[in-house]
Amino acid sequence: MELRIRGERAVLAGPGGDHAREVDPHKLAIGADLAQALHEWARVAAAVSAESGGEAGAVVSQRGRQLAGRLAAVMGTSVRFVDPVTGADTVVDPPPRAEAPGRKFVRTLLGPPGPPGEPTPWLTGLTVSAFIAAVVVVAMLALASTLARETSGWLALVASVVVTAGIAPSLWLIRRTPILRWAAYGAAGGVVIAWIGVLVIAF
Repeated sequence: MELRIRGERAVLAGPGGDHAREVDPHKLAIGADLAQALHEWARVAAAVSAESGGEAGAVVSQRGRQLAGRLAAVMGTSVRFVDPVTGADTVVDPPPRAEAPGRKFVRTLLGPPGPPGEPTPWLTGLTVSAFIAAVVVVAMLALASTLARETSGWLALVASVVVTAGIAPSLWLIRRTPILRWAAYGAAGGVVIAWIGVLVIAF
């Protein structure tokens, strides 16, 4: 997209500055304030260009680059800015999008999904995670029910705490290791689910 001036109006041209595809900013979903600011800048720029103002020309150029930056951010695409005073071309890229807090937390906790350039094996990985989770749930519930039946519910609860505390560090260490991380996810999920049954058995 290219930002330029036609007469005293700002226009946005298509790729390569195609004149046949020039569009009035008001016809785009960029907000009435930004569209109006573009046209006001175009009127001032046309007057300054005609008078060949030195310092005023620098102000017009700076204002044009600012508006091009706002336009790039709103449209999410690069904007080629043609300086009406100097005729210089400047490409303004959109700012990087801020990552959602929830997604950033998950990425920090779990690490990248896999080595760069390799697809994430979701089907295989989730299958392994589900299998490991089932094994952990069965094992913890079997331990808790046996201890609760033979001794007391409190001992079953203490044993579950010991098991959880024992495997937690290992799961944390391998949470980013390729292949093993799927087992860590499954074991962690299995522990959480098993604790529901452990509390029912213990109390």
